[in-house]
Amino acid sequence: MTVKWEWDNTLDEKLYEIREYLHKNPELSFEEYNTHKYICQCLDDWEIPYEKMFNTGIIVDIWGGSGEGKHIALRADIDALPIEEKSGVPFTSNNEGVMHACGHDGHTTILLGAVYHLWKYKSNMKGLVRCIFQPGEEAEGAAKEMIDLGVLENPDIESVVALHLWPKLPLGSIGIKTGAVTASCDDFELEVYGEGGHAARPQEATDAISIGNNIINYMKDMQTKWFNPVKPLLIHVGKIEGGNAINSVADKMKIEGTIRTTSNEIRKQMKERFISQVTNVVKAYNGDVKIDYYEGHPPVINDISNTEVLEQSASEIIGHSNIYDLGEPSLGADDFGYFSAQISSTYFRLGIIEENQPVYDLHHPKFYFNKEVIPLGSKILTQYAINMLK
Repeated sequence: MTVKWEWDNTLDEKLYEIREYLHKNPELSFEEYNTHKYICQCLDDWEIPYEKMFNTGIIVDIWGGSGEGKHIALRADIDALPIEEKSGVPFTSNNEGVMHACGHDGHTTILLGAVYHLWKYKSNMKGLVRCIFQPGEEAEGAAKEMIDLGVLENPDIESVVALHLWPKLPLGSIGIKTGAVTASCDDFELEVYGEGGHAARPQEATDAISIGNNIINYMKDMQTKWFNPVKPLLIHVGKIEGGNAINSVADKMKIEGTIRTTSNEIRKQMKERFISQVTNVVKAYNGDVKIDYYEGHPPVINDISNTEVLEQSASEIIGHSNIYDLGEPSLGADDFGYFSAQISSTYFRLGIIEENQPVYDLHHPKFYFNKEVIPLGSKILTQYAINMLK
């Protein structure tokens, strides 16, 4: 069955208005109370029912009126970042030190545009489209919390799609790939203990800084020698603290960093080896260590068949020449990985590069995107949902 639908051009200005409001009023992870209220108001204005979930999350279930069918989901993140905005746009952030520097205002608006049209044409569809407005992506991953609360159940959701604005592709194009798209993100904190003393008599002390340096050097072997070198693995130390005086031997050193990989197998093995090998290095130098290893987001793994439907749907909207193969995965992370770990998923990039215009990366205080990409994103999500529910 072919479902005929048309984009309502009169909605464009409303979507631009929504984007500007969200951008002017950004809220941090798990504090998106006004954002939540505003999204609900938009849905109320369109007379579209919804369900509140996990404090600031929102679920919109759109049931097709043509009988039983697949159960799919679309997801957008709604939170902002602790960044002072320097974009200079007329609708700059009203909240000091908080900014939509990752495009989540765009993601939210794009999903609202899709909700509007899927609701309008629901009588011609079969099955269910569950639209998920998710808080807390920039924090510890509200995706997992919402999954634990049953966002993929009652009824069971079979597949899910999300997008992310991407300042590395031309405006209005998309980037896709199958397999790994983003990496897992695990963090570590090491507190290395030695025995303090005078720098003039190092033989009478155990230098925690020296031990820490040996751990950091050994991490190079962890990264390059332990696993298949053609599979991405990143170990990065981003913070070091140690010592109190230039003429003292430090009795403590703190090391903090992150570990990224696109392989669930490597991720599991890495945790076990990291803890055991760091412990062995410290013991070899007569020190002690406290290891805190935090498991964060899983990698996002795109399903082949689901991604093929997304690619076909996008080609119907923007033409196949505007679809790019992402090639390599990103070692950035997204808590959409929790969805990916549960059901068939696709995560794609929506390009925002404009010719002869400066481009700023995600999380930059001057990050900006042209509003014209919003209807395109909404159309792609809408076409995907309709194609999946044929």
